[in-house]
Amino acid sequence: MLFVKTPNVLIGPDQPIILPRFVNAYGFENVRTDYEAELALIINDRVKNLDENEAMEHIFGFTCFNDISQRNLQKTDKAGWFRGKSLDTFGPIGPIIIPPHALEDPQNLEITCRLNDQVVQHSNTRHMLFKIPEIVAYVSKNFTLEPGDIIITGTPSGVGPLQDGDVVEVEIDKIGTLRNPVKAE
Repeated sequence: MLFVKTPNVLIGPDQPIILPRFVNAYGFENVRTDYEAELALIINDRVKNLDENEAMEHIFGFTCFNDISQRNLQKTDKAGWFRGKSLDTFGPIGPIIIPPHALEDPQNLEITCRLNDQVVQHSNTRHMLFKIPEIVAYVSKNFTLEPGDIIITGTPSGVGPLQDGDVVEVEIDKIGTLRNPVKAE
C-alpha cells in the first residue's frame, strides 16, 4: 500500500509530537494516535521507472523515521490514510543520514522502538515484507521521484498508542536514536 505524508509532518530529534486537540471533537470512544518505527531512505536524484537492480544507486542515505498515525481518522474518514498520517508533527526523522556506502547491509539492521524506556517494537530489516530495491522500483514506476523524497519502508509488529507526556524513541543499528516527546495540544 502506498500513501503520502505531506512535508508539514517533518520534525527533528527532540521536537514534540503534538496530539491534535480537534480530533477529540469527533466523539470517538477511544482517540488513538500510534507510533510506528521505520527505516527511511532519501532519494538522491530525479528518477522514474527504475529496475530493482539499479534502485540502490539512487539512494542518498538512510535514517530513522516514526510514522505517527491517527487511527480514528485513518479508519473512518474517506481520506483517512492521507489525513490520519499527514497531521502536523506526524513525521519525526533523524538523527542523522547515513550514506549507503557506510552501511554494510541495510537489509540487516536491528530496529527498536521504545516508549517511556520500554521496548515495544523490535525486529531486523531483513524481515521486511518488501526489500529496499523492490520498494524503490515500485514507487518509481508509480511516481517520478525527486531529490530529497523520503520513502519509509514499513514497521515491525508492536505499534501502539501515544499519550501526553510519553517519550518515544526509534533506534536503528548503525544509524542512531530518534527521540521525541509527546504533547497534547
